[in-house]
Parts: sequence; structure tokens; C-alpha cells
Amino acid sequence: MNETLLAVLAVLGVLLAATALVLALLALRRTGSNRRTARRAGELPVDVQGLRAEVHALRTEVSDALRHLAVVRYDAFGDMGGHLSWSLALLDDAGDGVVLTSIHGRSDARTYAKNITDWSCDQPLSPEEQEAIKFARTA
Repeated sequence: MNETLLAVLAVLGVLLAATALVLALLALRRTGSNRRTARRAGELPVDVQGLRAEVHALRTEVSDALRHLAVVRYDAFGDMGGHLSWSLALLDDAGDGVVLTSIHGRSDARTYAKNITDWSCDQPLSPEEQEAIKFARTA
């Protein structure tokens, strides 16, 4: 009778282990499908949503930075060489900023600043200043 009891207990143990395995596989499958469904629905984990919000805030903040820069060097006067005169465009993503120009002569140097709004200026621009704005826009 001991051998029969042991055999029955062994069979029950195997059945119990097989049932536990099937239940574990079903639970694992259900969890995996829930994750796929959540991803399909556009739901992201909270930490990923937080990172996306931070990236968006940084992009908004950077758009106001003077990121479009260009320098054009030239000879303002025919009798001077060395490209000592220059125009510098400092603009943000919207095309707002300033163009600085320094014109060097034999005895003096003059510096000018012109406000730029939406890639244009209310004051007349020299060809070199226009060129600096054009280069800055493509930079």
C-alpha cells in the first residue's frame, strides 16, 4: 500500500507542477499582450513622458538662443587690404537679432549695429550685411 500511495502522490505532484506551469505561461502571455496593447494605444511610461516634456521645453528655450551666426570679412576701401572690415550676424531661429559691422579705415574704425526682425531690417543694409544674414540663415 505504501508503493501505491507513493505512486498516487507522484502523479498528483506531476499534475500540480504541470498546472502551475500552464498558469504561469498564461499569466506571462497576458502581461505581454497588455504591454503591447498599452504601447499601441500610445500610452508611455511616466518617466518617458517626463523626458519628452523636458526635450520639448529645451527645444522651446533654445529657439530664442542666438544660434545662427555668420561673419563676412571684406575690404571697405579700395586702397586698403587685409580684409579688416567685417559684418557679423547674430540671429535666433525666428530671424531676430542684430548685425554688427566694423569698417576699418587708415586712421579710424567705425562700428554699427542694426536690429534684425524676421530676417530683415528697417534700415538699409550694405551688401556685406545682407550676405552675413544670408549665411547665418543657412547655418
